[in-house]
Amino acid sequence: MTNRPKLQLHIPEPLTRPGEAVDFGGLVIPPAGSVDRPAIDAPECDLRHLPYQLIRALDDDGRAIGPWKPAASPLQLMRGLRAMMLTRAFDERLFRAHRQGKTSFYMKSTGEEALGAAPSLVLDRGDMCFPTYRVLSWLMARGYPLIDLVNQIFSNAKDPLKGRQLPILYSARGYGFYSLSGNVGSRFGHAVGWAMASAYKQDDKIALAYIGEGTTAEGDFHEALTFASVYRAPVILCVTNNQWAISSFAGIAGANETTFAAKALAYGIPGLRVDGNDFLAVWSATEWAAERARTNQGATLIEFFTYRASGHSTSDDPTKYRPADEPNHWPLGDPVDRLKQHLMTEGAWDEDRHLLLSVELDAEVKTAVREAEAVGTLGKSKPPIAEMFEGVFAKSDWRLIEQRLEAGILP
Repeated sequence: MTNRPKLQLHIPEPLTRPGEAVDFGGLVIPPAGSVDRPAIDAPECDLRHLPYQLIRALDDDGRAIGPWKPAASPLQLMRGLRAMMLTRAFDERLFRAHRQGKTSFYMKSTGEEALGAAPSLVLDRGDMCFPTYRVLSWLMARGYPLIDLVNQIFSNAKDPLKGRQLPILYSARGYGFYSLSGNVGSRFGHAVGWAMASAYKQDDKIALAYIGEGTTAEGDFHEALTFASVYRAPVILCVTNNQWAISSFAGIAGANETTFAAKALAYGIPGLRVDGNDFLAVWSATEWAAERARTNQGATLIEFFTYRASGHSTSDDPTKYRPADEPNHWPLGDPVDRLKQHLMTEGAWDEDRHLLLSVELDAEVKTAVREAEAVGTLGKSKPPIAEMFEGVFAKSDWRLIEQRLEAGILP
């Protein structure tokens, strides 16, 4: 006999379930401007408090305060607002297109638009983004043609990726946007390798990558951080902590034990925890990390603390695992509304201009969808069969030639 207690397996549970009252009362939200901004060349040993804080620049009145207030001009911020609004308008219309059977799959970025738009405007054109599927605003900020996005989503004859990717798995090398993958964790490793190659060639380009917080539980995450640390890769590694990985909450990946930014400590690189719904804070943190990368200070891990307001995808119903009104109670607000409020506080924006821009962007998206529908939607139009034989080998071998002939296509 023994007096030892029986072992019990701990299973993390979300704060609330469907039908229960939403409670975010346990979140500690520090005042805007309360976190120090270290020098770009500060040693990692002096930065180990940052993963446990929350960098914020916008206060509740829309004012930018504190050391993380960026030097971005009103014009730059208005470009960011436009990109976020365009992303939201695009998401709404293409989500409806899926429900109408015009595409097979779609994922919305609602609530996370600042995470793609701000870094897109901060980084240089030659830098490379290794994205997840919720940073469409990166492309919107760089003026990627909407018609190309819609054609790919419809998988039609003018799909710029020739039907070789799922809808929303975009790829746009000319816009610094590496090919998306459903295997999200792979993008951290690719980003670190790309950044190492840039340093090896003594180039001046850096990389930025995103994964969701759930992916931090995968081996890809830890392998990438090891290489980023050991070789001081010029890379920014971003964890989008939007509270939910498909239908499992962030606690399954360790959110209840520590912050995701704190995972940087074991690898000897700086970790920042940033209010992901604060466009200015996202801008400033990206700028700080980019400057460290460009001056051979190495990698930075950034946790963007945000919230996935919509379902994981068109295949998901979030009301099955969280309260239906939970998005309305998220204490860090909406990134579009917060940037709008800031610009109005600064006298650079007003309600009339906001409404006009909203109408203009909706019309822009509507036009692109109509043009793509004229080419064809899912199943009514598709890339030529011959496209499947292109780009496979530098020089076609006999098997590929035989397959082309069987398909009735001359080599």
